[in-house]
Amino acid sequence: MSLTDDLQLILETVLPADPSFRRVEQAVLNSCIRDSRRYALAGSVEAFLFSAMRLLALPGNGHTRLIPNDAIATLPLRFVGVGRSVQLIGTATGMTAPQGALLTVNGATISQIEAAAAEFLAGTRQRKRVIGPILLAWPSALERLGFSSNNGTTEYRLQVKNGRTTNLKVANENTVPATTLYPRNEHGQTDPTWKPEAFVEMEDWQELGFSILLPSFFDPGKDALRKAMSEAADRVSACANRTLLIDVRGNTGGDFLLTMPLIDAISQSASQQVVVLVDKFTFSAAIVFVAILKHRLGDRLKLIGEEMGDGLTFFAEGGLLDLPASGAVVRYSSAFHDWKTGTSDETTPPEIARQIVPVGELNFDRECVAGHLGAGARGAFYRRILEDFRG
Repeated sequence: MSLTDDLQLILETVLPADPSFRRVEQAVLNSCIRDSRRYALAGSVEAFLFSAMRLLALPGNGHTRLIPNDAIATLPLRFVGVGRSVQLIGTATGMTAPQGALLTVNGATISQIEAAAAEFLAGTRQRKRVIGPILLAWPSALERLGFSSNNGTTEYRLQVKNGRTTNLKVANENTVPATTLYPRNEHGQTDPTWKPEAFVEMEDWQELGFSILLPSFFDPGKDALRKAMSEAADRVSACANRTLLIDVRGNTGGDFLLTMPLIDAISQSASQQVVVLVDKFTFSAAIVFVAILKHRLGDRLKLIGEEMGDGLTFFAEGGLLDLPASGAVVRYSSAFHDWKTGTSDETTPPEIARQIVPVGELNFDRECVAGHLGAGARGAFYRRILEDFRG
């Protein structure tokens, strides 16, 4: 197959199925398609990928995007968005580098690079902060954005411990498969291969309350998630009248319908405050989980963290499309969700439309960025939060 076949798959599968493309002006759409076709005919894989990223980013719908990770190589550095900064948090095996906040790349500030990359990244400002850092380790992307060096290396300036700054220079040919450091669904954890050990982790904090960690709602088999939600619902019902802390940071979504028993138990049992932790890595079904709880609990729900990866109005469902010639993957949506006004349309599956409620706004009671903490540090963080919000 050729790159033109990859493009044809996008045009025949994604654009007709994805309602978000209805919002894009036809002239703009046609211009991007012409660019992608030109690079495809030239056989330039990375140029084609970059142009397809721009094409699929046009609707501003983060659920629809080209994921280049399987098709490209990056420098052996793992960058992750933390708050409004970008942090170097790890390296590939055999590479050592100081960890810290990234200040510049080849002399350009991160804000300059983010502004130039914005049209190639799909979704909200926060989603771009989640999926964008891979570009900082992708030499071809830096070149196409106009931020490459002329000597075959990429130079990073970092702020490390005690506020010191240091430079890190990496040869552009020193690359590894991008998936070594950048997972398809970026979760922000230090270990790129991280997967949740369980769908629910619960802890009793005695007089302070009860905590529930929900790292993922994605379970292709559905039985394990369904069972975990049922067990969590029973524990919540048994812990009525106590402050409840729920952590959905890093939860990139899945099937929110399977979480309804837990939502029901929380809604029926929580006479005290319910504190929910979210971050930019909170997406899709996890956002819906928070939205339904907010609608039901009102002021009893306290929201802590940072703006989530999507708003309350978004597109979802859909599927994955493999592009055989380039090796990339396209994630596309097929259904409209509006949890802000509580409306749906003909693309919304009936079982989801029945659950949609008008949430209005999700305003934060406290903004903070704690990052994804290890078990020990996470426990200390939970304790501080529960102490602050104890009934």
